[in-house]
Amino acid sequence: MQIAVIGTGYVGLVTATVFADLGNDVIAVDVNEEKVRGLKAGKMPFYEPGMEEMVTRNHADGRLDFTSDTAEAVQRSEVIFICVDTPPKADGSSDLSHVEAAAKAIARAMNGPKVVVNKSTVPVGTGDLVGRIIEAHKPPQYTFEVVSNPEFLREGSAIADSLHPDRIIIGASNPQATMKLIELYAPLERQMLICDVASAEIIKYASNSFLATKISFINAIANLCEKVGADVGQVVKGMGADRRISAEFLSPGLGFGGSCFPKDTLSILRVSEKYGCKFGIVEAALEVNQARAQLFVARMERILGSLTGKTIGLLGLSFKPDTDDLREAKSLEIIELLLARGATVRAYDPVAMEKAKDLLGGKITLCDTPYQLVEGCDAVAIITEWNEFKQLNLERMHALMKQPVVFDGRNIYPPERMAKFGFKYYSVGRPEPA
Repeated sequence: MQIAVIGTGYVGLVTATVFADLGNDVIAVDVNEEKVRGLKAGKMPFYEPGMEEMVTRNHADGRLDFTSDTAEAVQRSEVIFICVDTPPKADGSSDLSHVEAAAKAIARAMNGPKVVVNKSTVPVGTGDLVGRIIEAHKPPQYTFEVVSNPEFLREGSAIADSLHPDRIIIGASNPQATMKLIELYAPLERQMLICDVASAEIIKYASNSFLATKISFINAIANLCEKVGADVGQVVKGMGADRRISAEFLSPGLGFGGSCFPKDTLSILRVSEKYGCKFGIVEAALEVNQARAQLFVARMERILGSLTGKTIGLLGLSFKPDTDDLREAKSLEIIELLLARGATVRAYDPVAMEKAKDLLGGKITLCDTPYQLVEGCDAVAIITEWNEFKQLNLERMHALMKQPVVFDGRNIYPPERMAKFGFKYYSVGRPEPA
């Protein structure tokens, strides 16, 4: 099938590459010509395991190409995916300017019937908006259909999620357009759910908001566990054993970040307000999440005394492992809180260092290895649960630190192991060391 993908951000590049790998002829569009040249040369704009190899192979085999010419891509394709950014505005609602621009560009380039697929995360009603824009700007003789096909990719496992999705949502009002998407996804042999466009648009926001709420719920439980001396790990085991609940996303820690959960929860709140629906559950989830970094730093201050003049090492910067994404990363919030209290901050991350240099400038010291980071530190804070950190030589780490104090924001170590190596170990939702 001839496919165009508008946008080579995270969703767009993964979508284009996976469809090409399934044997389709795919052309991906980005207005940034330098980025297009880089992609043609095999330079990835972000880190994702397996991405570079898959892009390089499919580009070399001629199934995947890149261009900055939207009209060329539209005219070569029968199905066009809109995969552009929908960042939050100041009030939390979604900025649809990139979606609107893509719709206009598609309309003006139309040279035949097209199926236009919204894969960007967009509020309910966007499919209708795209339809109106295309209708207003297209040549009158050509027809089109708008479909909603939300993505459910997790950074760090996006390729596997694309090839083995839990479900494929197709929101459409036209049977021919529906069949076109079914044909496209048929090689995956996965469950497909067919619904109307509005329902498909809400499914994405509802899913992410529910998972964000689940994370905030267990973090609120972790707060209670710390107060009463309970172990949140045992609580999670007990809750997760209930099949109605499961342990998925019951991971106490620093809260959710990244490009999806913070943005999508705010967006669904704004949409709900627009239609007069109060969404107090999501408001509470956001309130819990916004307090996580502050509570974490306040605990450091309580244990260490004044943070002024203290050297704090941060293990991890990306918002989650297996990605270099710093969007809404808790590390950034924690860094600002520590600096405001007079601390000197060092940091190390396996893949996010280049982006951190651009973002943080000279605010903190970026280290080349975990052991360089911990040397002379008054405390180390674990921010991202990279597997590399789980395998550190704790004896060596203890010897290098000024004080053997560890604040674990992701609970990657058993407390008894840390005690064995002589650390004062403070984790989330667990009893504090004596």
